[in-house]
Amino acid sequence: MIKMLMFDLKESEEKFLDTYDTSDFEITFFKESLNKNTKLSVKECDETTILSVFITSNITKEVLDKFKNLRIIATRSICYKHIDLEECRRRNIAVINTTEYGRNAVSQFVIAMVFNLTRNIIKASGNVKKGISLFEKYEGVNINKLSLGVIGTGSIGSAVCELAHKLGMKVYANDFVINKDITAFTEYISFNDLIRLSDIISIHIPYSKDYYHLFSDKQFEIMKKNSYIINISNEEFIDNISLYKAVKTRKIKGGAIDIIIEEDKNIFDKNLPKEELQEILIRQKLIDSKNIIVTPRIAYDTKESLENILISNFHDIKDFFIGRKSNRVV
Repeated sequence: MIKMLMFDLKESEEKFLDTYDTSDFEITFFKESLNKNTKLSVKECDETTILSVFITSNITKEVLDKFKNLRIIATRSICYKHIDLEECRRRNIAVINTTEYGRNAVSQFVIAMVFNLTRNIIKASGNVKKGISLFEKYEGVNINKLSLGVIGTGSIGSAVCELAHKLGMKVYANDFVINKDITAFTEYISFNDLIRLSDIISIHIPYSKDYYHLFSDKQFEIMKKNSYIINISNEEFIDNISLYKAVKTRKIKGGAIDIIIEEDKNIFDKNLPKEELQEILIRQKLIDSKNIIVTPRIAYDTKESLENILISNFHDIKDFFIGRKSNRVV
């Protein structure tokens, strides 16, 4: 049988795998992430053919050095920046990601953020629990009076457009490719026009270095004064310092971000690079902001999505062994 180590595993995922045919594999489950500090036996390192990980793992050269017969890394995510792709290419290790798994889960989460931002739900609930009632602070707006600008209209972006339209919102979109399935209720416009006209902006494009800090000071200056931004994609689309300044100075009203919470970094570590320390501190300011909703990478996190991810991963792993290249990144 093929030896596989699965990291970052949730209890619900393990329960699902109890009902799924994994008879071709000898699997060892780990709830923790895989990184350079993970303790593994010599046998595990020597015999493992497949690693299954999530974005909370960090697959560096140092990690790869531990494994003598590794052939596949399967990440249960669209994102793969937590894996050293160049090192995998050099070692001829295949990297597989997961694409079509969370269309409904993520698009519904975006709309949930639209409601939370425009109706002050989280803020009001938090105050009630503290024994505070500030009714004049909770006034919201009907979302059917608002416009939503969607950047990227692939599988998830188009689903967001559909849901927004059904709720009566004016829908703008920007993408290199026009999705003909949504043109009946979506107006494609330029990027600058979208950020200028939209009351709420949501980002749904695949990340590349070309889009690093797609939103920084310049873009926040163009946005409407009482607008919001939602980013449940890659955190690097937005300059966090610019976002914090834009909200603090009321250039925009607020935002919602779904990010990886890095609990293992110590701000008192003298060896921590200055840039990383600054990023940790600004993240904390975003978390503390009353007008920014911060969630710990849960947009995709439904029972159905997790099951779809596992099914897709195992399908693509099996394809590898018969010479196919389903969802291959490397």
